[in-house]
Amino acid sequence: MAAPDKIAAVADIREKFENSSAAVVTAYVGLTVAQMKDLRRALGEHAQYRVAKNTLTKIAANEAGITELDPYFSGSTAVAFVTGDPVAAAKSLRDFAKDHDALVIKGGVLDGKALTAEDIQKLADLESREVLLAKLAGGMKASMAKAAATFQAPLSKFVRTADALRSKKEANAGTPAPAEAE
Repeated sequence: MAAPDKIAAVADIREKFENSSAAVVTAYVGLTVAQMKDLRRALGEHAQYRVAKNTLTKIAANEAGITELDPYFSGSTAVAFVTGDPVAAAKSLRDFAKDHDALVIKGGVLDGKALTAEDIQKLADLESREVLLAKLAGGMKASMAKAAATFQAPLSKFVRTADALRSKKEANAGTPAPAEAE
């Protein structure tokens, strides 16, 4: 029979898997307590970093319907449960891993799809959500401006043509008519 504290731990981890948009499994052997604190601070509001026992974490992930992470639950394991922007969390983990060789990204899951360490690296290389939205808005604005210019072009061409005809008539009205040959 399972101990009540282990049952509670599995329930807590399962809840974190269910409420997270992504989870990244890492190895952390060699990180000091101060470095772990720095990592948690670097993740900020984007993710919660938790050291967990492999067996309990695997059970919790399977109960949450996530079996893709099973191969990563060996050795020292910590999981970053991402509740905010997955790109920002991936960037934080990648940048911290660059500075600290002891942090190794094993793999993860994003919206129910398995990610390898390379996939997480590619995710970290993406621009932030705000930058992508700004680029999209700029592209849409340019398309609308181009459409407005296209719709306005025939009208402005008509106005220029009418103005040129008016100017020509005024210029011809001021000059005497040529004499007709008899």
